[in-house]
Amino acid sequence: MSNKNVKVEIEGKAWEFPVIEGSEKEKAFDIGKLRDQTGYITMDNGFANTSTCKSAITFLDGEKGILQYRGIPIEQLAEKSTFLEVSYLLIYGHLPTQPELDKFTDDIRYHTMLREDMVKLFDGFPRDAHPMAVLGAAVCAMSTFYQDSLDPASPEQVNISITRLMAKLPTIAAYAYKTSIAQPRVYPRNDLDYCANFLNMMFSVPAEPYKCSPEVVEALNLLLILHADHEQNCSTSTVRMIGSSAANLFASVSGGICALWGPLHGGANQAVMEMLQAIHKDGGNVGKYVALAKDKNSDFRLMGFGHRVYKNFDPRATVIKKACDKVLAKMGLNNPLLDIAKQLEAAALKDQYFIDKKLYPNVDFYSGIIYSALNIPVNMFTGMFAIGRLPGWIAHWKEMNESGTTKIGRPRQVYTGPTKTNYTPIRERVGAGKKVA
Repeated sequence: MSNKNVKVEIEGKAWEFPVIEGSEKEKAFDIGKLRDQTGYITMDNGFANTSTCKSAITFLDGEKGILQYRGIPIEQLAEKSTFLEVSYLLIYGHLPTQPELDKFTDDIRYHTMLREDMVKLFDGFPRDAHPMAVLGAAVCAMSTFYQDSLDPASPEQVNISITRLMAKLPTIAAYAYKTSIAQPRVYPRNDLDYCANFLNMMFSVPAEPYKCSPEVVEALNLLLILHADHEQNCSTSTVRMIGSSAANLFASVSGGICALWGPLHGGANQAVMEMLQAIHKDGGNVGKYVALAKDKNSDFRLMGFGHRVYKNFDPRATVIKKACDKVLAKMGLNNPLLDIAKQLEAAALKDQYFIDKKLYPNVDFYSGIIYSALNIPVNMFTGMFAIGRLPGWIAHWKEMNESGTTKIGRPRQVYTGPTKTNYTPIRERVGAGKKVA
């Protein structure tokens, strides 16, 4: 906390508000009493300049391209850690000891199965239902199946809810996919690790054994780590907003899943592959679409380039580009969409237009390519994002509930509608230029 104040002058009067300084020297001034003292509120469409909380989970510096989980650079975690270890770090605030990680892993491993009465839910959805709709509904429905663990104020109930969510979301995602293609749903296997188990549920069939290559497991593990948290983004803020009403963890995360579904958020990597498909269908002329992206009169946008927060480069993209090159080289894939993606990448990294505007390929660009290489269907991309982002959602919900300072989220507005208007009886109302008969 800083001893400094910020002076605000309105209509010849001045007020002072305290300055808050974060551990990475980020500065804010607290306007919690602004309306009470001045009668004014602030307007910040999109909340780009507004902090709603203090958080010790993730630090992001968009200008310098820095991303840290609990102070540890994402580059180190991507190289040395596993997704479950990163999940523990985010949720519980420190890297686990070996016994702590073993217990966390074992607890998750033995809660991966879904109750059979819950499995019946999947038969009630249309075959072509989007997996994100199924994920959101199924996670919210967990509130009905696990009524013994809905109290946000009980550490024991919160912990079992955390375990159940971490364990069951991959199963739910895989079941949503299997249902959509009319294949038998595959039970989880306790002898496989987190990523291998998910891939087995996605791609194995009863008729023959499924073998998952170490390169594929490694790539998926990396993708989940890179997506595990990203500060106060749309879906995380949604989880916090819902949780601020003392809603249970399942309901809060279900809301986060629905927010992530939007094409401007979690659907961005799906949009990348749809763009590549459109370019391929049009003959694969990459130069044409690079030119369209630079044309002010064109509606075409290169998906997967640039970022709202990162003004220089996305540190996750730097990590994932290396993994992308490695995976594609080892798998020896010959896919025209991947060829188009590599051409777009090369053009954007060399073209002065993109360099000047700092429109570098972001994590969504490369993750879409890797998911495609791993045979993950395009409509499952956002579901994969949800599995990766789950520990971040949990960590923020848990931090908020444990802070002791949380208030229910209730933004203000600037009203622009009609002023006071008297009620008009229906027979006197004018419609289409004449009175109602």
